[in-house]
Amino acid sequence: MVLRGFRYVALTLSRCSYLILFSRGKFAAVRRVTHKVTGVAYAAKFIRKRRRSMDQRQEILHEVAVLCLAESAHRIVNLLEVYETPTEMALVLELAAGGELQRVVDLQDGLEEVEAVRIMHQVLDAIGYLHSHNIAHLDLKPQNMLLTTAYPDTDLKLCDFGISRLIREGIEVREILGTPDYVAPEILSYEPISLATDMWSVGVLAYVLLSGYSPFAGDTKQQTFCNISQCILTFPDELFEGISPAAIHFIQSTLVVDPRCRLNAAECLNHPWLTGMALLVERPLCLSPSVDPGALPAEGGDSEDSLPPSPPPPYGTPRLGPCLPPCSQHDSIIVSSPVVDIIHDRGIIC
Repeated sequence: MVLRGFRYVALTLSRCSYLILFSRGKFAAVRRVTHKVTGVAYAAKFIRKRRRSMDQRQEILHEVAVLCLAESAHRIVNLLEVYETPTEMALVLELAAGGELQRVVDLQDGLEEVEAVRIMHQVLDAIGYLHSHNIAHLDLKPQNMLLTTAYPDTDLKLCDFGISRLIREGIEVREILGTPDYVAPEILSYEPISLATDMWSVGVLAYVLLSGYSPFAGDTKQQTFCNISQCILTFPDELFEGISPAAIHFIQSTLVVDPRCRLNAAECLNHPWLTGMALLVERPLCLSPSVDPGALPAEGGDSEDSLPPSPPPPYGTPRLGPCLPPCSQHDSIIVSSPVVDIIHDRGIIC
């Protein structure tokens, strides 16, 4: 995509005053800023353009382009302005005063099921919008979900599109990226990324919201990856007591090793857990046995020892052990609406 009207502006953000440092990472920092004239508060994300001696401007512009594409999406954080100097870029975004969803999960050790359903509705609204434009977020987690006001009377905004990718038919995107607890099996085995990669993260998110714990967390990152590859999933009574069978089934329907067999965003929104329907319309799931991590093919592909598909467990039956595997007007807007022009093989929009 081409960003027209893009220009360099002094990074002092002269019309704004700095207030609070929200967060800082290796390559970016987010600050709360206030417009000196209007008094309106915003979030400014400052991103270094060089990382590990490599120019990352293209990746940053990709994030800008995705935000421009999603300017009409109510569940995605709104981009207002972009500033650039030779060393940094600053993205001025709407302020989500309620902070990260992760903070609420940590404080409450999980959410009430009715609240989890409401949050999942909003998350899936955002994902559905992205997927309708063939954009995979690839880093869905509570840290990248912002609350507009204090919980629970709040709405959710999805943010951080730095590693999102454009998925095109006939062009495979293979990259190792994402957050360990939320990463899908196909990423670990270096198989092609798809929109369904996000749906695995949706299942992990639902589990985390309901229990306060990650379903695959191990003592080490390597153990976590092994748990994901084997799809070792349990629903301990102490964490899921009182949780509805529909919620368990929802998680099982997204944590499926074969990306082709996961529910998509629209199907998730129509799942009985989110609609409140009493009966489940059966949807076939593709199954095969758990894979020994030592036997995983180096460049993707199915195990030679896979068995024929077997039927999924009845709806309402909690499953222990392996999951179901393979199958407004602003005074100076300087970023214009993007126009599709050139798209690179890595799924980076520029």
